[in-house]
Amino acid sequence: MRDLHLSLNQTQRVRLQAALDQLESDASSTAAAAASVTVADTIPVNHEDNILKGHGTSDLDGQVVATLCGVVERVNKLVYVRALRSRYKPEVGDIIVGRVIEVAPKRWRLEINFSQDAVLMLSSMNLPDGIQRRRTAVDELNMRSIFIENDVICAEVRGFQNDGSLHLQARSQKYGKLEKGQLLTVPPYLVKRRKQHFHHLEQYDVDLILGCNGFVWVGQHVDTTAKESTLLSDEPSGKEETDNAVPVETRRNICRIANAIRLLSVIGLTLSVESVTETVEESVRANVEINEMLGAEFYVQTVEREAQRRASLVRKRR
Repeated sequence: MRDLHLSLNQTQRVRLQAALDQLESDASSTAAAAASVTVADTIPVNHEDNILKGHGTSDLDGQVVATLCGVVERVNKLVYVRALRSRYKPEVGDIIVGRVIEVAPKRWRLEINFSQDAVLMLSSMNLPDGIQRRRTAVDELNMRSIFIENDVICAEVRGFQNDGSLHLQARSQKYGKLEKGQLLTVPPYLVKRRKQHFHHLEQYDVDLILGCNGFVWVGQHVDTTAKESTLLSDEPSGKEETDNAVPVETRRNICRIANAIRLLSVIGLTLSVESVTETVEESVRANVEINEMLGAEFYVQTVEREAQRRASLVRKRR
């Protein structure tokens, strides 16, 4: 995601600075700020015995010190530092979005914004006919009819291989090839692990997939039940392929939602379906054009709105 180069006037600079000061003061008043540490800060452990030093900590002269910037977390006797900004660290069960970079024998290799490429085996996904059976040599020859280079795919992390690369699986109709949309790249730490990463925004007829690896997909809604019936049907789909143009209104919605995600990413706010829809609705309410959502005025308004929201939360806690 490229950073925005905004040309703010004097009034907008003053408003933006006031909103940033408000956000900083609200952050300093929360309990999480008291547990924040920087490199070489001492972590108080109250001289407890059998303390386990986890990630981001070290022992120096009998004291536990932090080796990176973040928030101190405790799990029983384990003390570690959770970095506020970090690269994607995959876990089993993560929903990720990737791009095919190679079609190899019995597998596809995907770029997933990780230090190594991910592998999707032919045996780890549903076949186009939808029948559960052993993969044959014919299936291997027809791999390019399923995915080719530069295709965007949604899958789930199944495990890790011996060389450290990821093993993916796509054994559900909600996984597979993604079409008719935009692929966005955001910092992975802005996408928190949640129970649901697939979102259907009904009012916009758009699907939103927040990949844990920092790849976000915004595209036209695809009905998984219709997709399954199409795969199982033997009728030719030539007419369907000719009538698959995306409506203009849906394209506008995709672009508006994508710009909302870009704006939240540049500001550094956590991405969720609530924050994205709120930003989109605010742009519609204020009659902001799609191309103006990345402008200076709406940028300042978004920061001010976030500062007001956090200030109200702080007042409620008190």
